[in-house]
Amino acid sequence: MSRRFAAGGSGFGAAQRPPGPLLFRDIDTPGLTGIDVYRAGDGYTVPSQVLGRMTPDEAIEVVKASGLRGRGGAGFPTGLKWGFVPKQTPKPKYLVCNADESEPGTFKDRELMEKNPHLLIEGMLLAAYAIQAHTGYIYLRGEFEYVQRILDRAIAEARAAKLLGDDVLGTGFAFHLHTHLGAGAYICGEETALLSSLEGYRGQPRLKPPFPAVEGLYACPTVVNNVETLMNVPHILKKGAPWFRQWGTEKSPGTKVLSVSGPVKRPGNYEVPMGIPLRTLIDAHCGGMRDGVAIKAVIPGGSSVPLLPASMLDTGLDFESMVAAGTLLGSGGVIVIDDQTCIVDALWNITRFYEHESCGKCTPCREGTYWMSEVFERLESGHGREKDIDLLWDVSDNIMGKSFCALGDAAAMPVMGAIQHFREEFEYHVRHGRCMVNRRNPARLEQRREPPREVAAAMETNT
Repeated sequence: MSRRFAAGGSGFGAAQRPPGPLLFRDIDTPGLTGIDVYRAGDGYTVPSQVLGRMTPDEAIEVVKASGLRGRGGAGFPTGLKWGFVPKQTPKPKYLVCNADESEPGTFKDRELMEKNPHLLIEGMLLAAYAIQAHTGYIYLRGEFEYVQRILDRAIAEARAAKLLGDDVLGTGFAFHLHTHLGAGAYICGEETALLSSLEGYRGQPRLKPPFPAVEGLYACPTVVNNVETLMNVPHILKKGAPWFRQWGTEKSPGTKVLSVSGPVKRPGNYEVPMGIPLRTLIDAHCGGMRDGVAIKAVIPGGSSVPLLPASMLDTGLDFESMVAAGTLLGSGGVIVIDDQTCIVDALWNITRFYEHESCGKCTPCREGTYWMSEVFERLESGHGREKDIDLLWDVSDNIMGKSFCALGDAAAMPVMGAIQHFREEFEYHVRHGRCMVNRRNPARLEQRREPPREVAAAMETNT
């Protein structure tokens, strides 16, 4: 396992890392977290070219023309989102960076922040100018306390250099930036739940519409963008939309940072042009699979999206190609599954995560994830029934598109994708009471667990 993945963010040496054209280009520069080193590499040159020289609307149009889409999972056009903010309003406007990064298999934002915090600050300053927001927040998940300290030092340096504050670079534009540490809840990755948490309330999603751009933080116009999205903004405003579009595809331009985990030779973060085949990422960038194992499947966008079988490795890593293949690019957490892994066992693990992280606000997600987890436990403990496979599909279908926010979909889609592509493994569990991939290992049978009597009775009665 690579040092970057094993150490939770400590990267490859510069000689080992393929050069990234944008965000990873200088990321291994010693001392980059300090403002002097960052400015020596042309950092903070864009605000003086934009603030006061380009109108906010002109800045938004450049970002629109670049085709930059949200890198946090939804892939919504960034410039279009900025354009939804009302121009004339008596209310203050807010810019919020979603640095919660709680999607399993995704670890890109934390490396970007811990190694190049000033690029995020510069991106937020430019985004705030474009939407005319004077206050910004970086919302971090609870486990990122060490990243918060790095960001706070960088913010203090930027403030001392007059790059933040009441009069940025003498232009008269005011922007104040703060960090906020959450409690480590997966649901706070959803933008409205994040805003509730930022206000001091329980992190639960809000009904939309109204959307945050009109009524967000403190019921005021708010833009919420991901870390990677905001870090692209300085490059786009400095070099222009056509320059950014030299990478990627027509509808998915630019680069994407992908977090690769699993039994590949070089797991870690890779910045690649949008649209490269999944196979190229694994073979050319990650060095292929470890000796003795082969690819069975890949989850391309974090645990919340349907997996792709090995037969679909030539699918392009862009938003449209992924949708056409029946999955999503999501947050870019590429989880590689080898042929020694049981798909049913892997999906049980994923389902337990979503059951635990459900906020409980709506019935489909709260009850559906619980019952899916119970059915998976029955299959894994050797007591599965033939109808359990269709039951899992039916419960997933009753969650899909019917929950209050996308967490329900995140729980349902992986299960439905697994049944679609690997139904034979589910059937093997029913017929043999154990995992297909462990049929050469009778010791696995000793690991089966009888479900508690009351749970077994409840499942028989209710499912």
